Amino acid sequence: MATLLRKFGLITRLQQAPESGSPKGSRKALRAGGSNASSSGSSNNNNTINGGGSSSSNNHGGAAGGRGAHNEADVRNNVTSDGKQQQKQQQKHSGHVRARRLMKELQDLRRTSERFLSVELVEDNLFEWNVRLFQIDRESPLWQDMRDSGHDSILLNLTFPENFPFSPPFMRVLSPRIDNGFVLDGGAICMELLTPRGWSSAYTVEAVVRQFAASVVKGQGRISRKKKAFTRKEAEATFRSLVKTHEKYGWVTPPTSDG
Repeated sequence: MATLLRKFGLITRLQQAPESGSPKGSRKALRAGGSNASSSGSSNNNNTINGGGSSSSNNHGGAAGGRGAHNEADVRNNVTSDGKQQQKQQQKHSGHVRARRLMKELQDLRRTSERFLSVELVEDNLFEWNVRLFQIDRESPLWQDMRDSGHDSILLNLTFPENFPFSPPFMRVLSPRIDNGFVLDGGAICMELLTPRGWSSAYTVEAVVRQFAASVVKGQGRISRKKKAFTRKEAEATFRSLVKTHEKYGWVTPPTSDG
């Protein structure tokens, strides 16, 4: 019978509604109250335990976040390190390409029997050359000026950047001081093939110097009477300015009949 009553919940209802004034009902009520208090205490303890678990979870979450941030920093550092290493390797490769190309050109120029030009390394630096140009059109006013002033050649300076031959050398006139002939302040030379836009890695030093020899005569270059020597700083500033000007307005290409 008790089992059936429990099955349908009748005992519970009887305990929750005891007769007032009944000793048995009072004892049952006390037992029920104690049971409820115990249940409530247990619930509070469980809540406390659960609350502690939540705090522990938060602590674990904070630790995980810290590890995540640390890992992201490691990844960034690795990427930066890899980028720097790759950049160093590229620079090293470019240096080898530049050196091999210049060594080959230097050997080719020194083997030639034609006295068109001569090359001297500046302080044994493979990447900076002084080039003497001996052959100028003998019917030009410039050649006559050179004879009258006792100059048998035009001295040029060439500096080769790290990414040569994929970028042009910087070439300027050292002496004598020349007016016109596409020679500008500081000895800078106005030639499109010396600019990044006009340059080709197929150009050799000899080809560049030959082009200059033709341009300086065609531009009616004359030896200047001024005594002030050209300077590298002035030449670099002048060249940067002319490159910007021609990038904005373009280059004038002479007719084919004019060479």
